Amino acid sequence: MRRVIAFALALLTTGLLMAQKKSSPNPLEGIPAGSTRVIDLAYAISDKLPPWPGDTHPFEARDNATAEKDGYFTRRFAMLEHYGTHLDAPAHFPPGTATVDQIPPERLFGPAVVIDVREEAKKDDDYRLSVRRVERWEKEHGRIPVGAIVLLRAGWAARWPDVKRYRNEDARGTMHFPGFSVEAVKLLIARKVSGLGIDAMSVDYGASKDFAVHKLSHGAGLYHLENLADMSALPESGATLVVAPIKLEGGSGGPVRVFAILP
Repeated sequence: MRRVIAFALALLTTGLLMAQKKSSPNPLEGIPAGSTRVIDLAYAISDKLPPWPGDTHPFEARDNATAEKDGYFTRRFAMLEHYGTHLDAPAHFPPGTATVDQIPPERLFGPAVVIDVREEAKKDDDYRLSVRRVERWEKEHGRIPVGAIVLLRAGWAARWPDVKRYRNEDARGTMHFPGFSVEAVKLLIARKVSGLGIDAMSVDYGASKDFAVHKLSHGAGLYHLENLADMSALPESGATLVVAPIKLEGGSGGPVRVFAILP
């Protein structure tokens, strides 16, 4: 009798595992067939992108060999770490310490939390994400999961790559664009997220002089994704992000490809 019960339990367990496998397919398997979408949230790098004010020679590329002369084509390039779509490593601002190559790889994958503040940003160029707005997202979609990457959709991608509109500087040279607030970031740190991202030049709002969000979040080990491309195809929840920065030894940051996977 015991053998019969054990055999039945084994069959039941196997059936449950097979059912779970069928009901939870690997979303990556759908990419070749087109049933899973992959959205690229990075801009191509060139010398025509909006640099941070005061940055000179942000990107240069020269031919190293040409097909006509050498039979193959290669280039050499030089660029700033914080230019175009890029990642800020925690070492970018103290008290953060981890450089790009020291970010644990598992933190570069996570659920995307997209908070759409375009309406707020239309009314206030200096808008900062509030705790109340984060709580509203959680009321609609559930608690922000551990390891999430929180993206602020401010609508600034519509201004890219127009340097004047994107920086939005006033007569005194102060930039104006939305960002995160310190209070909201404290809540996100408590939720144990992995990173912050925005479709603008900085996670700190444009007029910031003390970069308080950088210091707070980097000190907690979070990285940033800045100058993200248009997020219009992303749902507020349900997408998975793959963050692929250059593995630059000792880097304070560097260019990054960011992929959103949508089953």
